Amino acid sequence: MNNIQKKPLTALGYNFVETPHLPKGKDEYYLREQQWGKHGVYRKLTAYEIEALVRNDNTSDDWNSIFVANEFDPQLVQHCHFFGMVRIGKLEPYYLEFHNLRLPVGLYNSTICACDFGDNVVVYNVNFLSHYILGNEVIVANVNEMATTDYAKFGNGIVKDGEPENVRIWMELCNENGGRSVMPFDGMLPGDAYLWTRYRDDAALQQKFKLFTEKQFDKKRGYYGMVGDRTVIKNCKIIKDVTIGTDAYLKGANKLKNLTINSMAGAASQIGEGCELVNGIMGYGCRVFYGVKAVRFVMASHSQLKYGARLINSYLGNNATISCCEVLNSLIFPAHEQHHNNSFLCAALVMGQSNMAAGATIGSNHNSRGADGEIIAGRGFWPGLCVSLKHNSKFASFTIISKGNYMSEMNIPIPFSLILNDEHTNCLKIMPGYWFMHNMYALARNSWKYVDRDKRTDKIQTIEYDYLAPDSVEEMIASLTLMETAVGKAWYVSKEESTDKLTGQTIQLKGRELLTQHPDEVARLQVFAENMENSHRRVQLLKVHKAYAWFKDLILLYGIRNIIDYVDQQDLNSLTALQTIVKSSKRGAWHNIGGQLMKADTLEELKNKIRKGKINSWDQLHDNYIQIGEDYFYDKLQHAIASMLHVLEISPREFSTLHLKQCLQQSVNTLGILTENIYQSREKDYNNPFRKMSYENEAEMDAVIGKLEDNGFIQQTRSSLKEYKKQVKDMIRKWEL
Repeated sequence: MNNIQKKPLTALGYNFVETPHLPKGKDEYYLREQQWGKHGVYRKLTAYEIEALVRNDNTSDDWNSIFVANEFDPQLVQHCHFFGMVRIGKLEPYYLEFHNLRLPVGLYNSTICACDFGDNVVVYNVNFLSHYILGNEVIVANVNEMATTDYAKFGNGIVKDGEPENVRIWMELCNENGGRSVMPFDGMLPGDAYLWTRYRDDAALQQKFKLFTEKQFDKKRGYYGMVGDRTVIKNCKIIKDVTIGTDAYLKGANKLKNLTINSMAGAASQIGEGCELVNGIMGYGCRVFYGVKAVRFVMASHSQLKYGARLINSYLGNNATISCCEVLNSLIFPAHEQHHNNSFLCAALVMGQSNMAAGATIGSNHNSRGADGEIIAGRGFWPGLCVSLKHNSKFASFTIISKGNYMSEMNIPIPFSLILNDEHTNCLKIMPGYWFMHNMYALARNSWKYVDRDKRTDKIQTIEYDYLAPDSVEEMIASLTLMETAVGKAWYVSKEESTDKLTGQTIQLKGRELLTQHPDEVARLQVFAENMENSHRRVQLLKVHKAYAWFKDLILLYGIRNIIDYVDQQDLNSLTALQTIVKSSKRGAWHNIGGQLMKADTLEELKNKIRKGKINSWDQLHDNYIQIGEDYFYDKLQHAIASMLHVLEISPREFSTLHLKQCLQQSVNTLGILTENIYQSREKDYNNPFRKMSYENEAEMDAVIGKLEDNGFIQQTRSSLKEYKKQVKDMIRKWEL
């Protein structure tokens, strides 16, 4: 039976906060007064104004509870019913226009209960507007219900006075079983969500994260919903317990409940037709259009949901877009693209700069005895058309997966790999370094476009977009050892020699010898890897001899490019000045914390500060992100130098002028090949006869897709190569190398 309560009409608009939940000496308006802040601006109505309002078919339970600004025109209030205390700012004879919507300033055909209005607002055909504070020049038109309850939490994972714990909103990220749940809060960064979902065995750390969130908000009842200046809300059905920033635009939404919608001039948020959003946080500059459904979610700034997308129990990182598909129980770092229909992403940690193709099914949740599987994908994750992956699986950075149904769990530690499911031979095939050999254009352009499209106004976390960075380079270095061992075993097998009595080091050294001195012989071997798929079939590594050389050359390039950047920034003029940094350089594990890369030592220090109370709030943690970001340039330099020395197989003290000159020259050669590969990988699209066949002639093709020589990105890469050659030449000359 529906619990419909019958109360006196005289109580409508009053007793917003029940007496047991009011602090001693406070009335129901005390929080409203703090939020509004415009004390002494309003006066009571004059007898003439009351008469004019009544003549215009307005009613109030108590005209003495209506307060207005001096520039109040009662002729601009018509057919309204007021309950409780209402304060109205300037109403002047203007009309407001936005996107061809033109409405006169004033309040018309609406029921208004205990609200405050700024100057020159438009409230038109609002069936029920309750306990809201509207800023200046706000337009609210054709809304069925817009109300705030005394226990409104605006999407934050908190509980109010007198509420049971079971009403708290949790986001069940990364795992459907709730074991990695977090409490959403306004201002949650990708790094916050990542740290909270990890280290679940660290009770002290987990408790601190809960305390941070509880401290950020109080338990008091009675906060009003806010609508910032110049926000436009039209043709919406239900808006309940929603606070909205300035300059937002909401049109045609079905239901918006328990939300914070951050918005401001220059980073305005929008919600479009047919959308239903419940229990969530929207960051600045977000856009949600065309039938989107989102429940228990956080959208970081400048992210988008479009065309019927569903986002449930998930965090969507900055500058990410999801369209036409379903995302459940996932934590997604910045710069994620998922545009096409039938894509399904479930119980996954996707570390950004990723792209999901149509029909991809990432994470079957029915291959375990419980819905507790997970997928972890490093930066640059790219599953192809109709790829189906199984929990649990883990992928290194910049993994691309070819179309297919992958029936077994996988653990792919080699970055920049192409994964192929060869059903004909019943073999999983992995091509390390695929991007550098066959699709350099896409790899390089993606790194460029993510920087270009980073619209964050408040860049608290330093997001790494370069494909050569500490995380990917560490994976490359580990892969060198893996490839050496695999090649060594393959060689002994080809010679029909047993490896049972050989040490792992002996096998690895044999593989290194072959890869560095006899790559042609390696090309003739069948090389297999171990422990990469949970099945009995073989896992074959393709083109290992080419990938091995590419990885070493790119690690050298990574080292030299970071040295050149540092030399330019600090204006160093000799190897002696650089040698101090070289001597202190060191490698180690790195972690991707919401798109921000951190050394393992730095991360452990950060966690210790949280445990010991040296970091006591989310704001303080964010300040630490900023400091770590400021140190990143130098930390990355040290890592780059140490990685280069590792590949050169020399110690810091052995690094000489000759080594530097050789590495500089080799880096120019490597970057030149990369630049040429960028051109050639795009050129294939123009030379492919099957791509040409849809055009009558070459002129029509150029008109449709543009001329290859006019490609702006290719021109930019060639210009960058030219500049890099100049930098190297100037350094060799200046340092007398």
